[in-house]
Amino acid sequence: QVQLVESGGGLVQPGGSLRLSCVASGSIFSRNAMGWFRQAPGKEREFVAGISRSGGTTGYADSVKGRFTISRDNAKNTVYLQMNSLKPEDTAIYHCAARESSIYSASEPRYDYWGQGTQVTVSS
Repeated sequence: QVQLVESGGGLVQPGGSLRLSCVASGSIFSRNAMGWFRQAPGKEREFVAGISRSGGTTGYADSVKGRFTISRDNAKNTVYLQMNSLKPEDTAIYHCAARESSIYSASEPRYDYWGQGTQVTVSS
């Protein structure tokens, strides 16, 4: 069993930056691939970024490529999402997810555990 708690969301102006954190507890974090997903009002949840168990492989949605960076610190049981050059369309609730696999996936059903999410609002 894995518990995930996100933090770092908030209100930011367009062009600004935020760093989200997700702390995992209850299991061996280093065994799980991790992902970040987001859900905007009235829209389905979508994949944002993923990182392999070792941290050696990452992947991004086209909409965030070049602006967002996912990373992890297995010693701190934490995965991060650095978000730069934020746009109003990045406004959403951001969730982290853990998968009992070495490889991340862009598919929601392939994740085993989910956090409650943190709100990110990009507005002037």
